[in-house]
Amino acid sequence: MKALLVYPEFPDTFWSFRHALKFIDKAAACPPLGLITVAAMLPADWDLRLVDTNVRALTDSDLAWPDLVLVSAMNIQRESTHEIIARAKAVGRKVVAGGPLFTGEYEQFPNVDHFVLNEAEITLPSFLADLAQGCAQRLYTTTEFADITQTPVPRWDLLELDRYDSMSLQFSRGCPFDCEFCNITAMLGHRVRTKTADQMVAELDALYALGWKRRLFFVDDNFIGNKRILKREVLPALIAWRKRTPRTSGIGTEASINLADDEKLMRLMVAAGFDTVFVGIETPDDESLAECNKKQNRGRDLVESVKRLHRAGLQVQGGFIVGFDSDTPATFQRQIDFIQQSGIVTAMVGLLQAPYGTRLYNRLAAEDRIIEEMSGDNADGSTNIVPKMHPVILRQGYRKILDYIYAPRNFYRRVRTFLNDYEAGQMEVQLQWTEIKAWFRSMWSLGVRSSERGEYWRLFFHTVLHKPRLLALAVTLTIYGYHFRTVYNAHIREVRSASSALAPQARATGTATRRLADSPTR
Repeated sequence: MKALLVYPEFPDTFWSFRHALKFIDKAAACPPLGLITVAAMLPADWDLRLVDTNVRALTDSDLAWPDLVLVSAMNIQRESTHEIIARAKAVGRKVVAGGPLFTGEYEQFPNVDHFVLNEAEITLPSFLADLAQGCAQRLYTTTEFADITQTPVPRWDLLELDRYDSMSLQFSRGCPFDCEFCNITAMLGHRVRTKTADQMVAELDALYALGWKRRLFFVDDNFIGNKRILKREVLPALIAWRKRTPRTSGIGTEASINLADDEKLMRLMVAAGFDTVFVGIETPDDESLAECNKKQNRGRDLVESVKRLHRAGLQVQGGFIVGFDSDTPATFQRQIDFIQQSGIVTAMVGLLQAPYGTRLYNRLAAEDRIIEEMSGDNADGSTNIVPKMHPVILRQGYRKILDYIYAPRNFYRRVRTFLNDYEAGQMEVQLQWTEIKAWFRSMWSLGVRSSERGEYWRLFFHTVLHKPRLLALAVTLTIYGYHFRTVYNAHIREVRSASSALAPQARATGTATRRLADSPTR
């Protein structure tokens, strides 16, 4: 059996880092971990190829080769997914689909031959057994959760490794919290399931054997969901692994803000090579945190929690949301003040959306406030709900936040705030040629040609004088800023007007709702 695994293209978003990746000659930030994990579960005698359309185009000759086309996608990849399926069917290929997009709205893809939904460790074997007998069904689904200690090492060998900035790994699935807007628990449960330390070392060894020495990213929705296993087993194993392998790049992941309460856990993570953590801050407004059941963020000084992480050597990348029912026009300025004071340079701000399967979706559907499919895009300024705040006021407030935090003067000021707080880990970092080229390119693009060149050089010399060890990081953050401004100018400020970006409340009247799914990690 010849199987072609295809990963659809992401649109240009804040999370794509597409414009920053050009500085380091990379095509995509991370590979399709789900697809290469599924590839490892397919029969050993199958002939496999993989095309990530974020890295290279899917050609007619690619589609002429296989017996099966396997597609996995998140809802933000919906448009590209439809195109890929149409092309595959046009040349007579059978299509097998799975992943968050299809789990939430498989009815919207009538041309797919077989859906293998939920966790592949459970549903894929049944499909493969039926396929071998010539009686494969159209739909395979389950309400059970997989034992991921049985998950095989992903097939990284199928990737064009040199086209990516980071490699993705997964240690755990599930989250102990119950945020109203998040569909992670609906898909993966509240009980945090983990791989073993031996599994993680085996995955790292497999990557290292292929020559990978750049960054790693653990895609866990909450890496610290099981602190006991992390402290006792996994982080000590990662620390030992780093000592015996000459790695030079850091590790990123996602975690809840209560990581800042655990000094030992922070020390172990930094010793293991972690230097970046994405945290869902959402909002500094306690009433809105209570509304969305973000209990872990309440009753604390959120700015101090962020700075505690920075001082420990963990750069915080923050997710923020506006459009909660409890939000008021004053919320926008509070978001700005929090982002600037905390020094969160990579601040991702989006309008509230309701993913299918969440308590938020169910509540708003009952109130007839769901108006369309959720885009999952944090750069299109859209929402699939009818907000309580007037849509035009919400849109204007959202733009006010982005106008301010991405303006060069304010952005560079925030970088300096972060650098003043940040204490880098003790791991010795050696710049690779890729980063050196990016450095010189930033000097030309941002330090010479750009109107922000004064801010660029002010930051450059400030860092040389006060935090010389962080100069490479400072330059990286200036490139991030370039990406954020480029996306914002192209997709929000210049393209969408207040009248078109947010659907008016009238659109919700009598509108039939459609199923949708959110990204499992963002």
